[in-house]
Amino acid sequence: MAYILYPKVFLDYQQMIDKYGNVTVLDTPTFYKGMRLGETIQVELEKGKILLIKLNSIGEPIADGTRVIYFELNGQPREINVQDFNVQSTVVARRKIDTTNPEHVGATMTGSVIQVVASKGQKVKKGDALLITEAMKMETTIQAPFDGEVNTIFVSDGDTIESGDLLMEVARI
Repeated sequence: MAYILYPKVFLDYQQMIDKYGNVTVLDTPTFYKGMRLGETIQVELEKGKILLIKLNSIGEPIADGTRVIYFELNGQPREINVQDFNVQSTVVARRKIDTTNPEHVGATMTGSVIQVVASKGQKVKKGDALLITEAMKMETTIQAPFDGEVNTIFVSDGDTIESGDLLMEVARI
């Protein structure tokens, strides 16, 4: 019924529930303002199942734009990393590969690019070296998955990369 009357509002609500879970268990001030340092709240997940949450401290911003939040959950110390959208990240976020797109060539491990071997527009054969990467003092040569032409190169020598980053696009010939 809610969808029929207010489709956009309902879809936004459903998207929030899918992302964060059932937030209706939080009291209104906590939901809108968050917790204050040293504050303890009770969250009733279901009848008879109550969690005590105490916010102990909030860490300094990290270069990737996250912070570590230290809290207690039923007296047990916990910590989580959260994205702080008020902090500008100094880390470059790269596009990730689309696993359904065979033309995407991605990073196999977190590390750095030692050398971009292929150049834009270059025709390559299956198995030709495209890039050389380094991770944990180990060099890896990323090879062409098929005969093709290098369309786009997204990295340069010396760039830091993470597993799954899109490095290059190679079009089939």
